[in-house]
Amino acid sequence: MTGGGGPRERAAAVIVNFESGPALARCAADLRDAGVEELVVVDNGSADGSVHRARADDPDLVVLRPGANLGYGSGANRGVAATAAPYVLVCNPDLRVSGGAVAALVAALDDDPGWALCGPLVRTPAGDRYPSVRHFPTLVDATGHALLGLFAPGNRFTRSYQRAELDRAGDTVPVPADWVSGACFLVRRSAFEAVGGFDESYFMYAEDVDLCWRLGRAGWRVAYVPAAEVTHTQGVSTDRHPYRMIVEHHRSLLRFAARSASGWRRGLLPLVALGLAVRTVLATLARAARGRPPAPGALTEGPDPTL
Repeated sequence: MTGGGGPRERAAAVIVNFESGPALARCAADLRDAGVEELVVVDNGSADGSVHRARADDPDLVVLRPGANLGYGSGANRGVAATAAPYVLVCNPDLRVSGGAVAALVAALDDDPGWALCGPLVRTPAGDRYPSVRHFPTLVDATGHALLGLFAPGNRFTRSYQRAELDRAGDTVPVPADWVSGACFLVRRSAFEAVGGFDESYFMYAEDVDLCWRLGRAGWRVAYVPAAEVTHTQGVSTDRHPYRMIVEHHRSLLRFAARSASGWRRGLLPLVALGLAVRTVLATLARAARGRPPAPGALTEGPDPTL
């Protein structure tokens, strides 16, 4: 099945921005080059001139200013509501979108009407594949990743959770996924609206996991499209408040665990809470040991692949 029109007619884009500096203008320019006409920036209270710079380069850019930092999912919901195309690309501002990436994502949704959402191959600035597509972890993998991921990221539990088998080069065929990173994905509007969009009780982190999980429960599927490629600079804005972000990350994980657990697994939630508390302390110590890199940056999803 192939829908009429190309990316220009079928895909809008929403960029959720927070003090991204010049990255916002570059991302917007990439999306324009990809044929995106309906482009909305939701600015979560930036004071760094990033929106002014982007509007100077692109006067047709639509900018929504909620007046406060609503968080990632809440901002994205407002951006999607301000668009009309059948597909919407939701992304961070610190992305470079390669030629053909948007078209490849559009083609994936056109070709399989059962897919609600698809994510691209995300590369780091060094060219490595970022683990942006993951399994919903089993209890064993979740425990192993939580205990070992911070200090031994090559352990088998983390590799299983982060789908290390996708590191192989040359694959271009879309594959099913449990969830993909909210840093960049294309979603079918009808599916997004049917599940109520992002859950706004998440301020930041895990809202992408939760969205994909709810889509799955509603009968939709999620895909990873390696033929679509973006480059993502991660975690610079979050490094301005690194310890708050670590706490927020683990709080969001606990929220998702409480929502998604069923049956006998609900009885393990106190242990999950304890494990996440311990991991928060370990992540804080690891972050303190790394130091704080100076740089302006952008709001990102998943500043550290070990999280």
